[in-house]
Amino acid sequence: MPTYVYRCRGCRHEFEVKQRITEEPLKSCPRCDAPVERVIFGNGVIFKGDGYYTTDYLRSQKTESAKETAEK
Repeated sequence: MPTYVYRCRGCRHEFEVKQRITEEPLKSCPRCDAPVERVIFGNGVIFKGDGYYTTDYLRSQKTESAKETAEK
């Protein structure tokens, strides 16, 4: 279930709500009952854990083994 961030237009309170994609967006702030807007922002995806390799990420410099392979 996605988490959406909302910002109140009145008191500027920001809060997160887990909602289904099919649910209607919230209309009012839980603190002051003023209208709210959904905050849109982009996030990069970072995979962490044992199942991922350091070669899965873009690097600015090639590793030594990659340079040796390229030279052959």
